[in-house]
Amino acid sequence: MIITTSDVVAYKRGDSLVNIEISSDVMRGYIDLIILRVLCDGDSYGYAISKMVTDLSENSYTMKETTLYSAFSRLEKLKYLYSYPGSVSGGRERTYYTLTEKGRQHYQYKCNEWTATKELISKFIINNEGDDNNGSN
Repeated sequence: MIITTSDVVAYKRGDSLVNIEISSDVMRGYIDLIILRVLCDGDSYGYAISKMVTDLSENSYTMKETTLYSAFSRLEKLKYLYSYPGSVSGGRERTYYTLTEKGRQHYQYKCNEWTATKELISKFIINNEGDDNNGSN
């Protein structure tokens, strides 16, 4: 389980709780994947998408509103999603977002990219015992 306090993320590594700050630069590269993942489950609106991101991350990541809405704008321009007016809540019409086929393809690409990135970077990780990721020195 991962727990956040401010910008610090805590995660269990063996029997220890490790605190680490994930830079916004690292997260920025995966904002599209995160939003597209949520929309794979169906159409939704900003607040609900933000809440789902927090829920899926087990409260370890909360997307800032400005990050979310600038990503919506960018993803819509790229035709990965489109927006449409939805139900009224509190006197205000909600804007809903839906994933396009091009968006689904981009999501799959980003998932494959993540897998390749993780595999590559893991080759450079040394665990606490001094062994590399493959068990050799």
